[in-house]
Amino acid sequence: MTTDIDATLAERGSKYGAFSEHARIAQNLKAAMADSPNYSKLSPDKREALEMVQHKIARILNGDPEYHDSWYDIIGYTKLVADTLKPIA
Repeated sequence: MTTDIDATLAERGSKYGAFSEHARIAQNLKAAMADSPNYSKLSPDKREALEMVQHKIARILNGDPEYHDSWYDIIGYTKLVADTLKPIA
């Protein structure tokens, strides 16, 4: 018997690829970010935005690179932070 969650996971898998490979890519990206000089200085919103961007990047690298929403979501996360910063004069 196929459940709603099975259907959802199958659909997501077709867009984002195998979860285990996505997780490997995402964890490597997170480790690289955490190893940077400024990571510990970031406020929670900046850190979370960067982690969400890397999550989307991992999906693009592992799944369908033509899937519009993955690219569009990256813009959204960066805009959330950019809107809190003082604009360049």
